[in-house]
Amino acid sequence: MNLAILGAPGSGKGTQAEHLQREFGLTHVASGDLFRQHLQQQTALGVKAGEYMARGALVPDEITIAMLRERVGGEGGTGILLDGFPRTMEQAIALDAMMAELGRSIDAVLYVDVPDDVLVERLSARLICRECQAPFHRIAKPFRVCPTGRCSGEHLYQRADDTPETVRTRLATYHRQTAPVIDYYGLISLLITVPGNGPIEDVTRATLGAVHQREKSL
Repeated sequence: MNLAILGAPGSGKGTQAEHLQREFGLTHVASGDLFRQHLQQQTALGVKAGEYMARGALVPDEITIAMLRERVGGEGGTGILLDGFPRTMEQAIALDAMMAELGRSIDAVLYVDVPDDVLVERLSARLICRECQAPFHRIAKPFRVCPTGRCSGEHLYQRADDTPETVRTRLATYHRQTAPVIDYYGLISLLITVPGNGPIEDVTRATLGAVHQREKSL
């Protein structure tokens, strides 16, 4: 079984991806990890991607697809879980073509749906220690004791990209790019929408249950 998981920043899709990987024995393929791997190893694709990134340009989809093709093609018959891809309709179309070339297909696309107001609250409550970079969260993980025993929280700060205004801008960009992808997978009956606004255990139970149900129908 081959899956893709979609979700806005702060939706918790990374956590659900971990549960899906373990439950169904899937190979977790995260586009961000692929980029880092190729850049660190200075592969031909990594060098090309690095050239675009060095001048602040977006890495062309064909480079990302080539990285995915190499990784997915080397997994044999193992099911895969794509995380962070596709994000645009162009990527979705390219993914369909790539999977067909490899004799595979996407069996389901999970969308972890969380209201924007909740996402803004989640993301804009993050704090970082300026001294040791330890992460905290005003609601989920408030500062109580310094993990290194060196301060009393006086070095905590909010990153510029975590302010409510910036988070809303990031979410608007995400929705503009990804809404057509969600609609597309809905039209071809591959989309599984899971409400992500609730206790993590409930979201995980709904996610795994939905995929088990889809697996039975294949």
